[in-house]
Amino acid sequence: MGEKCKSRFSCLEVVLIVLFTLMTIIALILLILLFAPKKSRTAENNGKLLKADGPKNYLIGVGRSDCTGLVAEVPLMGYANPDQLAGGILSRLYSRAFIVAEPDDSKRVVFVSADIGMVSQRLRLEVIKKLKSKYGELYRQDNVILSGTHTHSGPAGYFQYTIFLLTSKGLIKPSLNALVNGIIKSIDIAHQNMKKGRLFINKGLVENCQINRSPYSYLQNPESERNRYSSNTDKEMVVLKMVDINGQELGLLSWFAIHPVSMNNTNLLVNSDNVGYASYLFEQEKNKGLLPGEGSFVAAFASSNLGDVSPNIKGPHCINTGESCDNPNSYCSVGGAKMCMAAGPGSDMIESTKIIGQNLYLKAKELYTSASQEVTGPLHSAHQWVNMSDVTVQLNATHTGKTCKPALGYSFAAGTIDGVGFLNFTQGSLEGQPFWEIVHNQLLGEPSNETKECHKPKPILLNTGEISFPYPWHPEIVDVQLFTIGSLAIVALPGELTTMSGRRLREAVKSEFESHGTQGMNVIIAGLCNVYTHYITTYEEYQVQRYEAASTIYGPHTLSAYIQLFRGLAKAIAMNTVQDLPNGPEPEFFSVTNITLLPGVLADVAPIGKKFGDVLQEVQPQYRVGEVAEATFVGANPRNSAQNTTHQTFLTVEKYENISGNWHVMYNDASWDTRFYWTKGLLGRSKAKVEWHIPSSTEPGLYRIQYFGHYKVQPILKPAQFYPFNGTSSTFEVVKL
Repeated sequence: MGEKCKSRFSCLEVVLIVLFTLMTIIALILLILLFAPKKSRTAENNGKLLKADGPKNYLIGVGRSDCTGLVAEVPLMGYANPDQLAGGILSRLYSRAFIVAEPDDSKRVVFVSADIGMVSQRLRLEVIKKLKSKYGELYRQDNVILSGTHTHSGPAGYFQYTIFLLTSKGLIKPSLNALVNGIIKSIDIAHQNMKKGRLFINKGLVENCQINRSPYSYLQNPESERNRYSSNTDKEMVVLKMVDINGQELGLLSWFAIHPVSMNNTNLLVNSDNVGYASYLFEQEKNKGLLPGEGSFVAAFASSNLGDVSPNIKGPHCINTGESCDNPNSYCSVGGAKMCMAAGPGSDMIESTKIIGQNLYLKAKELYTSASQEVTGPLHSAHQWVNMSDVTVQLNATHTGKTCKPALGYSFAAGTIDGVGFLNFTQGSLEGQPFWEIVHNQLLGEPSNETKECHKPKPILLNTGEISFPYPWHPEIVDVQLFTIGSLAIVALPGELTTMSGRRLREAVKSEFESHGTQGMNVIIAGLCNVYTHYITTYEEYQVQRYEAASTIYGPHTLSAYIQLFRGLAKAIAMNTVQDLPNGPEPEFFSVTNITLLPGVLADVAPIGKKFGDVLQEVQPQYRVGEVAEATFVGANPRNSAQNTTHQTFLTVEKYENISGNWHVMYNDASWDTRFYWTKGLLGRSKAKVEWHIPSSTEPGLYRIQYFGHYKVQPILKPAQFYPFNGTSSTFEVVKL
């Protein structure tokens, strides 16, 4: 044996080495067997804890509040039609607030979707100021997003820049106050009802709801880029489902790219248009047995990259000949551009509104019901103010571009196929018109060579960035804001992105997160947020100067500037360096309190022998379902009720309950089956007509209509006094067909 073990080690040493090696291997195996299962069980237990108390359980609050404001004599915001003055109400407008906080309440974010044309800078500044006085630093510029649904049938008058003051009859304090108070109250309600809950996200395609209203512009984008998409509009709806930890439903927040312009520029009834009707249907289903605006469940259909997206899916036709006008200039051979309008899918604008709204509701309901992908993870928010008239953009490795002082092009005045202009301007104008150049130069001054050069090929109709009388005409200091809820990133865009602009911005933000190690972000474009800056087209779309491009006020590199800025916010969140972001230059708060062209309210006068609320035209004794019950009353100016409301409605439809012997309110003016019309007469006289379009689901029985208002008395040398009144129709019977 001694002969066989002659080597560097003795035989005994070899045996010991082998034994030691075997013992080491056995020990490692035992360690693996001992600790691996334990580690697995720990991970499993931690998962259960996370599900119960960890990042999967946010604190969630939802709230809704009326923000309707004036419904008479005030301009409606959106079409800039001077003849479109409110004369009644089809549906109430609401602010819907959603608050999400981390489990330990260390961070929170707020998203508000309001039934208004857009959020103005004045509105946002006033809301943030009130929130600060009420909650300190809890709700701030960086963690509160205010978004408008973009209905074109809501009251105007809540802006501080001159271009909007001109089309809104100035700053109308009752309009502004209604919006500020409504938004604050919706946040208050959400704040007071915070509870542990969970978020789920779902996505799906919506068909038969939209067309691209500037397809010629869309075709200017690179073919290789267009080939990546099956449609020239974004058909995807994103739905965020909110439930508490017991599964109790709290709310729905969705985003979809569609213009709420099913109601055209001849409409005079305040309403929330197609997306508002979708909210109405969803909330009525979840808050069963309650009137609109009541109940704890809140459903918002928020705006996205809707800039070139129309709901009028029959497409553009010449209203005088019926011929298609789907051409680069939206021009009719007889009558010109002002004859080219789109409509549909219904026989009238209210039917179209309901068809589109119901399509949105049905898809949202499907996605909400099947939502199973949970949103988890921490909250982050980032915000900057930026001078958008002076942003240098790195276009590529060797070239830079620059944004411009605000200016509107000639095609801005042409309007769109959803609402044409009132002079015969034409979309796609690449040259100015001598007559209008003379008028413009004499009244407002000629645009500087720098501004002309910067905006090329846009011919400038209004050089708004170079006019400051009596106040600046357009904002230069603009909010850029982004916040994340786990894997969800919400980009707050202060304007209207076209379809391809939205796609590029989404991709850029997602790519920025990925480049810093944050994978799988769901990036959402929220439109019409925080301050209104008109449109944002791609560089290629800008070159053909249709309406959207002429309304891209910071010039051809506007989209590139926003992409650069939002990439910066995404990077700061991903790298946890938000605290290092410069705040930027704060916008100015202008004292516009005394500028208004809204006529004063005369003292109301009832006809001789009549009093306010008396019935002038009675209902019929009997109606079948599907018919319209209507009554006309001695009226008073609805503006009197804006700050003196004892009933949050101008009307009720009531059913007689045989068992109790009481009248039960079935509908009010927030119901889409009722309509309230106000007609102004001479010398303080007016009429109020209430219509009830009787649904097929109406139960037979006895009904009546009530009208509510306030009349104004103006004593000599004394303050005006307001008195509530109501009128009641005769009882009528509703029967089935």
